[in-house]
Amino acid sequence: MLKFRVINHSLESPKSSVMSPIPLDIYKLKSHWRLFCRRSAPKDTLVDDPQAQTPPGIGPFKAAERTCVVQHTATKASICSSLMAAIRSPATPLLLVCSMLAFVGRLHAGSIAIYWGQNGFEATLAETCASGNFKFVNIAFLPTFGNGQTPMINLAGHCDPYSNGCTGLSRDIAACQRAGIKVLLSIGGGVGSYYLSSREDARRVATYIWNNFLGGSSSSPRPLGDAVLDGVDFDIEGGTVKHWDELAGFLKAYSNKGKKVYLSAAPQCPFPDAWIGEALTTGLFDYVWVQFYNNPQCQYSSGNTKNMADAWKQWTAIPATKVFLGLPAAPQAAGSGFIPPEELISQVLPIVKRSDKYGGIMLWSKYYDELTGYSSKVKHYV
Repeated sequence: MLKFRVINHSLESPKSSVMSPIPLDIYKLKSHWRLFCRRSAPKDTLVDDPQAQTPPGIGPFKAAERTCVVQHTATKASICSSLMAAIRSPATPLLLVCSMLAFVGRLHAGSIAIYWGQNGFEATLAETCASGNFKFVNIAFLPTFGNGQTPMINLAGHCDPYSNGCTGLSRDIAACQRAGIKVLLSIGGGVGSYYLSSREDARRVATYIWNNFLGGSSSSPRPLGDAVLDGVDFDIEGGTVKHWDELAGFLKAYSNKGKKVYLSAAPQCPFPDAWIGEALTTGLFDYVWVQFYNNPQCQYSSGNTKNMADAWKQWTAIPATKVFLGLPAAPQAAGSGFIPPEELISQVLPIVKRSDKYGGIMLWSKYYDELTGYSSKVKHYV
C-alpha cells in the first residue's frame, strides 16, 4: 500500500472566495506531484443551495464529501488537467479550484524549437516535423554570405547544394508548414564565412535571401526549391558586430509584400550578446532563443539556478515577442550547460515560465535530441 508524507495541513481561502478557509491535507507523492485532500467542510459552506454565490461555470457542491485532486508543481498542463477534473466533480472545494487557477495564471505555456541540418544521421526534415514535438525548425545553416561572396547553404550530409541536390526539401518544408510548424533559415553558425561590410552589403544579402528562400523569385534554381520559408534565424557567432540591425530591417520590410517574415536570433547568454546585441534592441525580432550553454557564468549548473535566473531576467527585458531557453539536447552537444530533463522540469522551468516573455525552449540539435529523446521527455512540461 502506498504511503504518503503529509507536508501541510491548511491553505488560506482566496479573498475572492465566498468560503471560509478549507483545511487540506497535502501529501507529497513521488517526484513533484502533490495530492490535495479536503479534511473537513467549513461550517458556513452551503450545500446544494441555489442561492450560493458560486462563480460562473462552477456548480454547487456537496461540501461534506471528501475530495482529492492531484497536482504537479512544475507544469501548467498537468495542473490544468487536474483543474478540469476537479471542476467536473460536484464535491470539489471552491478553494482548491481558485488556488489552482491562481497558480496556473502565474505560469506560461511554451513550445520547442529545434535546429536541423547539421548531421546527416539525424531524421529527415519531414520526420522531424511529424514527431509532433516541435513548433519551430531552424534549417542550419547558410554559413557563407556577405562581403562579395557567393552565398551557399551547408546541410552536412543531407544533400549537396552544389548540384542543386537540396531542392527536394521543398516537399518536406511544405509538410512541416501544413502541420503548423514555422520553418526558418538559420544564417551564420559557429563555423562559417560571413561578413557584412556595409549597409548596402546588408541590403544585397537581404535581397538574396528574399529571392532564394522567402517570397521572392530567382532566375536560377532556389537552393531549397519552391518552398517559401517562414523567416530567418540569426545565429551570428563571428564576422562583424555591425550591420545586423540593418539586415534585420531589410528582411522585416519584406513582410509588406504579403506573407509575414519572422525573425529569430540565437545569442549567447552573457548579456548583451557580443555580436548581435545592438540588433536585438530594434524590436524587429519575434523569437530569441538564448544559448544558455558553453557560458558557465550565466547557465544552470548542479542545482544552482541563480546565474541562469539573473541572465534570464535580463533577456526577457529586451523588445522581442518571445524569449526561449536554449539548451543542448545531450551532454555531448555542448561543452557545458546540459540540464537533465528531470532538473529542467523541477528546477528551471518553474523559474523561466513566470515571465510573460517566455516562449519555450530551443534545442541543439535534432541529431542530439535523437540520442537522448530529450524533447519527448520534456514536451508536456514546457
